[in-house]
Order: sequence, then C-alpha cells, then structure tokens
Amino acid sequence: MKDKYDLKLPKEVYSGVDAMQNLSAILAEYGTTKVALFTDAMLRKLGLTQEAEAVLQAAGVPYEVIDDAPVEPPYAAVQALADRFRGMGADLIVAIGGGSVMDAAKLCSVLATTDYTVKDLLDDPKQAQKYVKTVMVPTTAGTGAEATPNAIVAVPEKDTKIGIVNNALMADAVILDVKMVQNLPPKVASGPGVDTLCHAIECFTSTKANPFSDTFALDSLQLTLDNLEKSCFDKDNLEAKRAMQLASFYGGIAITAAGTTAVHALSYPLGGKYHVPHGVSNAILLIPVMKFNKPAIADRLALAYDRCIHGDAVTVDQKADAMIERMEQIVVALKIPTKVAELGVTDPDIDFLVEAGMQQQRLLVNNMRPVTPEDARALYEQII
Repeated sequence: MKDKYDLKLPKEVYSGVDAMQNLSAILAEYGTTKVALFTDAMLRKLGLTQEAEAVLQAAGVPYEVIDDAPVEPPYAAVQALADRFRGMGADLIVAIGGGSVMDAAKLCSVLATTDYTVKDLLDDPKQAQKYVKTVMVPTTAGTGAEATPNAIVAVPEKDTKIGIVNNALMADAVILDVKMVQNLPPKVASGPGVDTLCHAIECFTSTKANPFSDTFALDSLQLTLDNLEKSCFDKDNLEAKRAMQLASFYGGIAITAAGTTAVHALSYPLGGKYHVPHGVSNAILLIPVMKFNKPAIADRLALAYDRCIHGDAVTVDQKADAMIERMEQIVVALKIPTKVAELGVTDPDIDFLVEAGMQQQRLLVNNMRPVTPEDARALYEQII
C-alpha cells in the first residue's frame, strides 16, 4: 500500500430525487451563455435529454446538440467532434451518456484550442488544459467516467485503446439522476455493471491502493455485490439502480485514487482490435486474472470478503476463493460471455494480444503480481 496518496474529485456532485433540476443552479453559478449538449442519438430519441433541454430552455440559455459521438471512439473521431465544438462558442459542456459520450466531451473541453490535438495528447497528456467547464450526467451505472480524469480512445493503427489521463479532464459538476438509468434493459446494464465490479476489486488490489481508494473501492464493491443483479433484472427496483449509480461513481473515484490493474490492461486490445464492448471484455478477463493474482492478493480478497459477504469461510485462502466465486456467480447470472468465441472472435491473434496487452504498462504496474508476456499469453488462452 502506498504511503503517499491523494484524492481528486469533481467540484460538485448532485444526487437524489430530481437531481437534474440542479442544472439550473449550475448554469447560473457558471454564468453560462451557451451550452454544447453531448449525447447519443438513441438516448435523445428515448427522451433522456428532455429534462435537461427543458431546463436550458427555461433558463433562456441557447444550446447545440452533438449526438453522433461514436461508441468507444477512435481518436480521429474525437478530433472531428472537437473541431466542430470549437466553432460553437459554447462556454459549458453538458454530457448525457455513457463512458464514450462523457470521454469525448471531456476531451473536447480541453481541445477548444489549436495548440494541440488528440494525437498530441496520446503522446503527451500533460499538455491538456481545461478551456470549458463540464457537467457529466451518466446514463449507465458502470464506467465511472463522470468521476475520473481519464478519457479512453481507440487507436486503430495499433488495434488497441489508450487512456489519456490529466486532471484537467475532471468534471466540474456531476449529476446522478436515477431516471437516467431507470429503464436500462438487462443486456445494456450488465456490461457496465461488471465494469464497476472490476473497478472496485482492481483498485482494492492495486499496488497503489491507499486509505482513500480503499474507502471508495470497498463501498463500491459492497453496493455492486448487493445490487447489480437486482438492478439488472428487477426493472422497478429504483433503490438497486440508485445504489449502482453510487457504486459506479465511487468506483470512478477509486480509479482516480489508485488505478485499475491487469483486467483492464489486457482487455484493451480486445476492444481495440475485435470491438468487444469494454464491460464485456473486462468481464471475460475478470475471473482468470483474479485467480492468477490470488497468490499476491489473497489477504486483500479476504478483507473484501469480510466487509462484503460475511459468509462461513474461515481462512484467508477460503475467503479469497469465496470472493472470486461470488464475482464469477455474478458474471454467470448476468449471462455475459466468458469466451471471446461466444462473441464471434473465432481466430484471435494471440501474438498480437500479448504484445498489445504488455504495452499497457500504465495499468500493469498496478498489478500486485507481475505479469510477464508468458503470463499474458496463458491468460488470453483461457478466454479463447
């Protein structure tokens, strides 16, 4: 565990009943003259931007909508969005969507300049400076992007995804409104939900784990273990859905304070080359990586068990196994694939996966058990 650590958070967080109505006060506080509303065309069609647009209209604040941000966008697509955004003259970004929408919006907030491009930030993320304030409104309970200074983009020429990390990407305000996640179908909610599970357990078992990250990681883990299945399968269980919103947000804070590990590192090439959805790729790798890591993290898994499960296990080894088994039960219950072949990836290039996975040293250094290329190959072979 680190002996020096820090905690970075969005400046304002609003939750509870009718949380979206706080947008009115945010507009006034920031002296907003024009808003760029980032979202997804389907989300707008489903009416998830309707309340925000009504608030903007009531406040007399003009706005333009960007609703064509691609899912898990390539960096060139984000640059195209940034070029459009720059011409709008907006002084506030409101992002209503999942991780892809929020990440694109965060990047646009630091790209309202011609001094550098997204490609430049991939090479040197320290260049980023915030030019436009941001409000993040997540519509999935999973990525935690609303709470992090990270933005993930695809890099097609490398067939992988890379995270751009800079504190300038941190949201100025976050709105957690349960109406945004109330009607998610199970297939849509499950992948991001397991992503939250990964964030919690990875951050708790990270080499950079610390008292700050542990606080949020354990709360996120307990909320997820207790509520993920209910939130997916019981469409009327608003308390479970609200709990998952908090779990996702807390998981994002834990990422910021500690960082994820080999699950995320090895999943990025699956998304970059084979376009496996992010939450699904993490779910596929979660149990193999946890079992691989167990010799180095058994004590941490046991602590997580004591906090979150309270079962009959007695020894550290028993508790660690029970913790892994509970996570596996969730993946199975949510009917998430555990092999890439189930997703149509029938002839994966393992040599490529190993090479690309090992390049994710930003995350692999957080893994308590060192991962060699041979280890990575064995892990990928388990999910073929």
